[in-house]
Amino acid sequence: MFDSHVNSETMVALGIDYADIREGVAAICAKYPGEYWRDLEDRHDYPDAFVNEMTAAGYLAALIPEEFGGSGLPLRAGCAILEEIHAAGCDAYACHAQMYMMGMLVRHGSDAQKNAYLPGIADGSIRFQAFGVTEPTSGSDTLNLRTRAVRDGDDYVINGQKIWTSRAHKSDLMTLLVRTTPQDQCAKRTDGLSVILVDMREAVGNGLSMRLIDTMVNHHANEVFFDNLRVPAKNLIGEEGQGFRYILTGMNAERILVTSESLGDCRYFLNRASAYARERVIFGKPIGQNQGVQFPLARAYAEWKGADAVARGAAALFEAGEACAEEANIAKLLASEAAWNAAEAAMQTFGGFAVAREYDIERKWKDARLARIAPISTNLILAYVGQHVLGMPKSY
Repeated sequence: MFDSHVNSETMVALGIDYADIREGVAAICAKYPGEYWRDLEDRHDYPDAFVNEMTAAGYLAALIPEEFGGSGLPLRAGCAILEEIHAAGCDAYACHAQMYMMGMLVRHGSDAQKNAYLPGIADGSIRFQAFGVTEPTSGSDTLNLRTRAVRDGDDYVINGQKIWTSRAHKSDLMTLLVRTTPQDQCAKRTDGLSVILVDMREAVGNGLSMRLIDTMVNHHANEVFFDNLRVPAKNLIGEEGQGFRYILTGMNAERILVTSESLGDCRYFLNRASAYARERVIFGKPIGQNQGVQFPLARAYAEWKGADAVARGAAALFEAGEACAEEANIAKLLASEAAWNAAEAAMQTFGGFAVAREYDIERKWKDARLARIAPISTNLILAYVGQHVLGMPKSY
């Protein structure tokens, strides 16, 4: 039976790291079975109970330095946490942004910002889940964003709009990418962008408004509107005009962390489908005996193993402070495709039962498909590799 459970000595020898953390996360996830997530889907609600328990156990503060109330663990530990959540059939999308935005605040934030926000994020009194980057007109063309922040005394005055800002309605703090210098006044396209922390507890109703977008299962995205929103200049992260560089740091962490979620999805589908294939008897024999059922699952397992190896390498480079954009992007591509292929194989294995919600296959199948377009699409990763790794002309 395929099951990379943390208690297996064989799997530990093959590289299942942070065994104690994985066991703890799995124990919490066991309290939130498929019924919990299906009920949330019916009500289009947020998993407050799950997020609160993960926070109380300290897992969402894993990457926050110890002096601010966190565990001070490396990115790889965050990967283990998110992977186990998804391997258990739960959903980390509700809280994963906190992990990949930690690095930006810890690396580039001021001491005052860290002292003001990190302890509250660690203990759960501040939710840090919103990442305002994408805009309706520019999409993935981040350098052409239009949201402007103009310095006015001790404040920035912000005007513009963001879209697909996940969990903004459930967040107390937002990382916001804005243009502080018009593009035609910048020497390089990457100049003139800045990152500002927005305290949404003060901003909502005072220049910031939101509209929840009706989306698929367990994904809570918003349009966010800024109308002369005043934010203290002290909320600027790092230097003005250097925001794109800071965002790239956060994006590499984001790629690696969401990769771990897809790896967890692979494990979920493979465990469920292989068990079903052993037990389901048709025409007098288990369906797993048929190569048409067995081979797609075996190939998905091989793809999972390959993606996992690349993901571990990307995390190691990130933790060493080395360039890792190539590895982070490729890990994300491989893992999302492995998860999708595992999802498809599971759908075929379960047959008609795959679309019965009580089996939870269709719920996770939809999640796996989304990973191929968010937070970056497969085609954009291929464009990155073609241009920046293989040295071919820019394709867009």
